[in-house]
Amino acid sequence: MEIPKAVMMVFPLFWFLFSTISSTLPTQANTFLPCNETEKHALLRFKRALYDPGNRLSSWSAHEDCCGWNGVRCHNITGRVIELQLGNPCFSNFEISCQEFALGGKVSPALLQLEFLNYLELSYNDFGGAPIPSFLGSIRSLTFLDLYHASFGGLIPPQLGNLSNLHFLILGGSYYSSISEKEPPPLYVENLHWISHLSSLEDLFMFQVDLHKEVHWVELTSTLSSLSMLSLFDCKLDNMSPSLKYVNFTSLISLFVVSNHFIHEIPNWLFNLNTSLLDLSLGDNQLTGQIPESFGQLKRLVSLSLYDNFFDGPIPSSLGNLSSLASLLLSRNRLNGTLPSSPWLLPNLVYLYIGNNSLVGIVSEAHLKKLSKLKVLDMSSTSLIFKVKPNWVPPFQLEYLYMSSCHLGPDFPTWIRTQTSLLDLDISNSGIIGLAPTWLWKWASRINGRIDLSNNQISGNLSGVWLNNTSMYLNSNCFTGLLPKLSSNVIVLNMANNSFSGPISQFLCQKLNRTSQLEALDLSNNDLSGQLPQCWNSWSSLTHLNLGNNNLWGKIPDSLSSVLSLEALHLQNNSFFGSIPSSLRDFTSLGLLDLSGNQLLGNIPNWIGELTSLNVLCLRSNKFTGEIPLQICRLSSLIVLDLADNDLSGFIPKCLNNFSLMATIKTPDGQFTALQYSSYEIYVESLTLMTVGRELEYKGILKYVRMIDLSSNNLSGSIPTELSQLAGLRFLNLSRNHLRGLMLEKIGRMTSLLSLDLSMNHLSGEISQSLADLTFLNHLNLSYNQLWGRIPLSTQLQSFDAFSYIGNAQLCGAPLTKNCTSDDESQNMDAIEENEGFEMPWFYISSMGVGFIVGFWGVCGALIFKKNWRYAYFQFVYYMRDWVYVVVATRLNSFCNNLRSL
Repeated sequence: MEIPKAVMMVFPLFWFLFSTISSTLPTQANTFLPCNETEKHALLRFKRALYDPGNRLSSWSAHEDCCGWNGVRCHNITGRVIELQLGNPCFSNFEISCQEFALGGKVSPALLQLEFLNYLELSYNDFGGAPIPSFLGSIRSLTFLDLYHASFGGLIPPQLGNLSNLHFLILGGSYYSSISEKEPPPLYVENLHWISHLSSLEDLFMFQVDLHKEVHWVELTSTLSSLSMLSLFDCKLDNMSPSLKYVNFTSLISLFVVSNHFIHEIPNWLFNLNTSLLDLSLGDNQLTGQIPESFGQLKRLVSLSLYDNFFDGPIPSSLGNLSSLASLLLSRNRLNGTLPSSPWLLPNLVYLYIGNNSLVGIVSEAHLKKLSKLKVLDMSSTSLIFKVKPNWVPPFQLEYLYMSSCHLGPDFPTWIRTQTSLLDLDISNSGIIGLAPTWLWKWASRINGRIDLSNNQISGNLSGVWLNNTSMYLNSNCFTGLLPKLSSNVIVLNMANNSFSGPISQFLCQKLNRTSQLEALDLSNNDLSGQLPQCWNSWSSLTHLNLGNNNLWGKIPDSLSSVLSLEALHLQNNSFFGSIPSSLRDFTSLGLLDLSGNQLLGNIPNWIGELTSLNVLCLRSNKFTGEIPLQICRLSSLIVLDLADNDLSGFIPKCLNNFSLMATIKTPDGQFTALQYSSYEIYVESLTLMTVGRELEYKGILKYVRMIDLSSNNLSGSIPTELSQLAGLRFLNLSRNHLRGLMLEKIGRMTSLLSLDLSMNHLSGEISQSLADLTFLNHLNLSYNQLWGRIPLSTQLQSFDAFSYIGNAQLCGAPLTKNCTSDDESQNMDAIEENEGFEMPWFYISSMGVGFIVGFWGVCGALIFKKNWRYAYFQFVYYMRDWVYVVVATRLNSFCNNLRSL
């Protein structure tokens, strides 16, 4: 189980920071003197320079005492302004919009008139990438400056070094883009020499500030004798001065340096901090080597986080000396070997993360008997074998247990029944086989959190079982019977890939004790039957629905439109018939629609272009007729268009280049919310697509797929040249149509293509030379067309099998065995037609023989008078001739090679 970074990394820092801050703030009291008039007018000028869409400063009126204004605090005796607390209130009130209440605009120098201002907080606002005002360095009274996630950008003014009274400095991060409309430039420094002048600084926190130019950051920050907390998160640092032997962090309690680029071993100077350091976090930094035994010297450590690095070797046994350690995070490294006794000898341990390593060995009751305070245990994705007696009762009460992809089975672990405080249980893919115990479902119903039993071989009939967990993953097991009943508390339910049966209506029309909160439902790959019922009003909160690969039938009901919040709808591989209901046009948030593998018919509706949020549209293997509607080109966010295996006719729309996400090589964030549900738990959408000549399932990487598949239809005309503008397209399949004309001349611009299939059409002319520029191409099929001339020379094109080119009688050059001559290379389409006309009488005379008179009007007459029949017939003959030629030549070559080896 992956550690929730936002919690595990940032929470300890902010808990320490704000608990420290809160102890320094004066208590609220009535002021004895009214607000100073000069300061009031200064604040009003400050307000006029701000953008305040949420009217947070509405109380700032010239007719009111400024000490009573929202966010303003005055000294309780003198009445002078001492604090401006203007951080976005949405983080203490989740019912309001953060975006709506973000201040922006300009920070006015009128603040300079607040002579006694010691506290300035502007966090979680949006100043659109504007630089931090240098005049802030002149407010010498400041002791606290918080500009966290306020979207400032550019050079951090070195004038901040003038704030000699500053105790807390928090910089970096951008939270909004509504005002700036684009990602603001990051904050950066040319050097950190100014930081050494902040002689009173106690806490320094920088988030996403580019510090890579300052190679001596360790030496400079260690000069701050009062510094107790140093936090540098994602600051592009690339070294920790590994050659340095000693630093002067005399007061440092917490060192939090996370998500940087330290590609070296842990420096020795860290182990000089043995008298003060309580919290050390070096996670996600690419640190290498073994974890030093010297960590045993840091005996005051309470928290040690070394996750997401490249550490190898064993877990050091010296960690057993850290008797105060409450949190040990070593997950996602390359640690190997058996587990030492050290982690099991820490009586105060609360959090233990050792998952995603190459650890081996057996974990037994003896290892765990001293961990009575343990609340979180992560052993997932290791080769550890958890082997305890069936009647074992653990000394701890866990809240989070992650044992996915380790050896927990084959029997269901009965000791889990004793864990009554669990909030999150993941024992997926842990080798559990057999019948689920009878106590499981009643016990699970009392856990108001996530349970993940997926990817095991757990069996049992769940008819009549009641599920109450917020998130339940039972997918990829051997469960049978009718679908279980649901509590209205369930938010995510995944029961795909089982053997559930019975009518779907019995589940969807069940009575709930109150309005359902279900948002993600996956019942795919079962044996469910029947028609979709009309009772969709009970499921109005659904955003992700997957009923694919069942035995459902009938028309898609109009009542489905009552689930207006749907973002992903899978109904593939059932037996639905009729047309696509017009009510689906109301799904304005729909990002994925998969109706493939049914018996739907009629035209693809024009209103499909109104679903502008669509990323994925799959309608393959139905009975759709008519032309591809031009309105489909309005779907600029489309990354997958699959209309294959229908009866569509007409031309390929020239406007397909409007698919802007296929025209760019980049994969912009924020464009694919429908492909991953993450409101409570992460549920990742998956899709089975025909790519590179075979069916593949795309799940975690679906947002990187770019595909157009129009194969196996009756499309005609030429391939639109506009398609060559789709530089990000990775899979293009136009095979088995009636396309004519030349190949795309500028196909080399489609530099991301991995698979190209234009086979079984009537394409003519030479293969475009620019095809050789497609260096990522790993699947190519141009067979059975009317292409001619030399195959362009490139390492890529000659690496494909001859079957990629078979059925083009006038093609020559490797990998075909037909050598090119000057005549071959000068051939054109007229020559091909003349050749066909010359060969036709000879074929009739030699082939028909005695049956000429009888068969002429029945067969040959049709070939003479129906030109398209004639071309199709002789093209088939040429295909068969070439196929036989290639097979014989290949086997003859293999036979000769075998003879040579004898």
